[in-house]
Formats: sequence, C-alpha cells, structure tokens
Amino acid sequence: MRTELCDRFGIRYPIFVFTPSEKVAAAVTRAGGMGVLGCVRFNDPDELESVLCWMDDNTEGKPYGVDIVMPAKIPTEGSSVDIDKLIPQTHRDFVAKTLADLGVPPIPNGEKGSEGVLGWLHSVARSHVDVALGHGALRHRIGLIANALGSPPADVLEQAHAADVPVAALAGTAGHARRHAENGVDIVVAQGYEAGGHTGEIASMVLVPEVVDAVGETPVLAAGGIGTGRQVAAALALGASGVWMGSAFLTAAEYDLGARGSTGPSVIQEALLAATSSDTVRRRIYSGKPARLLKSRWTDAWDVEGAPEPLPMPLQNVLVSEAHQRMSQSHDPTAVAMPVGQIVGRMNEIRPAADIIAELVAGFDVATRRLDDIRCT
Repeated sequence: MRTELCDRFGIRYPIFVFTPSEKVAAAVTRAGGMGVLGCVRFNDPDELESVLCWMDDNTEGKPYGVDIVMPAKIPTEGSSVDIDKLIPQTHRDFVAKTLADLGVPPIPNGEKGSEGVLGWLHSVARSHVDVALGHGALRHRIGLIANALGSPPADVLEQAHAADVPVAALAGTAGHARRHAENGVDIVVAQGYEAGGHTGEIASMVLVPEVVDAVGETPVLAAGGIGTGRQVAAALALGASGVWMGSAFLTAAEYDLGARGSTGPSVIQEALLAATSSDTVRRRIYSGKPARLLKSRWTDAWDVEGAPEPLPMPLQNVLVSEAHQRMSQSHDPTAVAMPVGQIVGRMNEIRPAADIIAELVAGFDVATRRLDDIRCT
C-alpha cells in the first residue's frame, strides 16, 4: 500500500487518522500512518504547546499533523462572555431539564465547568496555527495542517506554505473541492455522508470519484465509512491517494478521553462497542452545523416535540459544552454526546492503534489480491 503521499510525507502507509487524543495520534504515526491531532478542544494555546511538545517526544522523529476549525472568511466575534450573553434562557432551561431527566450528575464540587470549546472561534483557531507552526527552537514536527471547515484564510495558507507545511481541507461536494484547489490547498479530503462529525449529504462512493475528477492533480483523501482494508482498497480504486479516518480509532486502546473505571474501556467506548451501523444521527445539536453523532438518550431528547432548534455555531457548542463535560464524566453509556460515523457497527473491540493499522494493511492486501485474481480469470 504505497502512493505518492507516502514519499511526500515520509510515511509508510497513506493512512491519515484524525483524533482528539494525542496518544492515539502518536501511536498512529509510530505505526506508519500520520496521526492528525484535533486542536478544537484546546482553548488555551499554552496547553496545545505542551501537548505538541509531548507529540514531538513520542513520535520517533516522524511527522504528524494538526486539525483546526477555521472559516475562510474572518468573522466578527466577541469574547466568550459576549457570546454567552447571546444564548436564550429557554435553551439553557431545556438543557438543564434534559440533564436532570437523564440523571446526569452535576460537576463535582471544586471542578470548573467548561466555558465551551472556543476552538470554533477564528481567533482561537488562529492561535492553534501559530503554536503548530512555531519558529526556531519552538518549531514542532508538523507535517500537515488540515482545516475542517474547508479552505483557511489566504494568509494562513501563506503562513503554512512559508513553513513548508502542506494544507488539507475537507470537502463535501465537488464544487467545494474545486474551490479549495483553486485557493491553493494542497490536499482535498472528500468526506462522505457516512462520516462522523461535520459531514455533507453525498455518500463516499459517489463523492470520492467526483472530487478526484474535479481537482485534477491535487491529491484526494477519501473519508467516511472507512474501517477495513477492503474499504481502503475501494477508496484507492476510486482515485483517492490515501484515506482519512477517525471513528475507527475511537476504540483504540490508547484513547483516554472520558470517564472510565479502574479497568476496561471508557464509558464512551462502551457506548461505541454496543452500537450498530444504524445507531447514528446527523443533527446540528453538537456544534450548530450538521454533524453525525452516536444516537443516545441525549440526541433523542432534542428530537421530541417542543425541543428548541439548535443555535448557530459557535453558540450551540457554548450552550451544550458543560452538558458534554458532565456526560463524559458520568458512567452512563446511554447518555453521551459523541461524534462517530456509520462505521461504528464494525468497532467491536478495544485494541492498540498499531493493531488497527496492521489489520487495515492486511485487509488491503487480501482485497487487492482478490481483484488481481478476478482480472486474471
């Protein structure tokens, strides 16, 4: 399994893995892929700096990536206090009542409630870029900057290219992908409807070849519904130069976010292990933009008659951030807020990230040999 991206990035396999966990990202990079750390959860740039220093020390000299959330147009934004004032009281009351109905315990005394994931704000995302690229002795081993909201502003592209760091952008249509390429983006991630998190309405089998044809020589990573070597082979057969994965690594042994007991998986992982491919929903309740989430009692509550309409980004995330924190610290796998793709139905065990990578490679080899056999008969 080797494409031009392997040589370009100095990686063994064209497998790019987005994850909010630095431990999973580092493990993927050590295993021959490229781990891409999601930065949106870091409100404090100093915390991100510390985590990237840890990544530098735990990736065996190999490159890794970071993922930011930054719109191409620079918006007008206020402080988190200003944003907080824009949230209607009716929405706050609904969230409070829902958590009470679900039996989600409050934040323990002495712990600070979440102020929201401010990484959705342009100014915070820009601080992520500045930390990632750094300079001089502070320069991290960043091999890729990906933007979940498409093409970043032109000056961010210039800043990354000046540091010899390629930029990737997610696209849900061929039109989006074409604009990214015209803007100077180096890699387009064609993310299909099946994917977890923010996603469009076109399925991967249709989207990937459309994007490949639309962007010409610009490499494409296929995303959405990829969790086996057979699916990797299918993505490359459709013209992609590699794959962009995320959900399949939420059940990696290294994933350490969320509450867990003294042994065994976290509460979120328990929920994922029990789910089928039908147990996801696409809603705006996570961030204000359509995102695929694990179906749970929390998502069901937003579907009942009388529930308020989700607020636009970033207000919705500020509204539900403390709820997400409380649910992640509870011990009820039926009440969680977790982005995940339809591939969740194949996520049936906890295993090291290196084992997941090895199985992808082995499955790819089996699939391509089968195609060779078919072609030769």
